[in-house]
Amino acid sequence: MPAGASTDFIARLMAAQIGLEGVDTVVENRPGASGMIGTEFVSRQPHDGNTILVTPGTYLIDAQIRKAKYHPVNDFEPLCSLAASPSVLMVPSSSPYRTLADFLSDAAARPEQLSVAALGPNSASQLGLMTLARESNTRLTFVPFPGSAPAVTAVLGSHVTAAIAGYSVASEAIKSGHLRALAVAADSRAAPLPEVPTFAESGFPTVRLDNWFGAVVPAKTPADTTNQLIGWLTKAIGTPEVKQKLELQGLYPELACGSDFAQLIRRRYEEYGEAIKQAGLKSE
Repeated sequence: MPAGASTDFIARLMAAQIGLEGVDTVVENRPGASGMIGTEFVSRQPHDGNTILVTPGTYLIDAQIRKAKYHPVNDFEPLCSLAASPSVLMVPSSSPYRTLADFLSDAAARPEQLSVAALGPNSASQLGLMTLARESNTRLTFVPFPGSAPAVTAVLGSHVTAAIAGYSVASEAIKSGHLRALAVAADSRAAPLPEVPTFAESGFPTVRLDNWFGAVVPAKTPADTTNQLIGWLTKAIGTPEVKQKLELQGLYPELACGSDFAQLIRRRYEEYGEAIKQAGLKSE
C-alpha cells in the first residue's frame, strides 16, 4: 500500500489505537504490483499474530488474474472488515451528462469514444466497468491509473470522460461542485450523496465496484491470537474519534469479524472470479 492512500490511513489509525493497549506497533508500506508485493510478504510471515495485512478488497482479484505465490483465501486468516467508501461514477461539472442513462445513451451511440479512468488494471473498478458495459450493450474505453487519486485528477482536467473512485478520494471535488456523481456502487444510497442513485436503482444490480478495507493475518494463526487481534480492532473501530477521523476521509466503519468476515471474503472471491471469467481476463 502506498503511503497516503486510504489503506495506509486506516492502517495507521488502527496501529495508533492498538498502541493505546500498550502494544508496540509499526506500519510498514510495501507497495508494488497492485499490492501483491506486500500481500505476498505477509503470507510468508510466521503465524504468530505479529504481522497484520491491512488491504483493500482488490487482493482477492489480483491473484485470480496474475500469477501469485499465495492464495488470497487459503493463505490468510480473516480478522475484520474495517471500513468502506462507496465507489462513485463521476464526470466533470461541465459534462453534458446529468444521469447514468445520459452517459450510457451517448456511449451506445459512440462506441469506445467515452473513456473512464480508474485504479487498474485488474481492479474491482475495471471489472465493474466491464460488467456495466456488457449489460448496457456499450463499449467504454477503460483508462487505468496507478491509484484512484490520479484517476480523479484526470477527470477533473477533462482528460477522460468519467472516472470511478471511492468517495473518500473524490469527496472534496464533489462537494465543491467540480465533479458530478452519476451513480453510486453500494447496497443503498450513500449518506453524503442522498440524491445520487445506486447502480441497482439505475437498472444494473450486478455491477459491483467494492471499495472496502479489511485486516487479515497469515493462515494457521492460533485462534486465541486472532481473537485478541479482533478484540483490539473491534474496540478501535468503535471509538468515536476513529469514526470521526474515518468520516473526514469519506470512509465509514464497516465491521464484520471472524466467521462473518470469512464468509464475505469467500463470497466476494467467487463473485470476482465469475466477473473475471465473464470479462475474459486471463492470468499472465
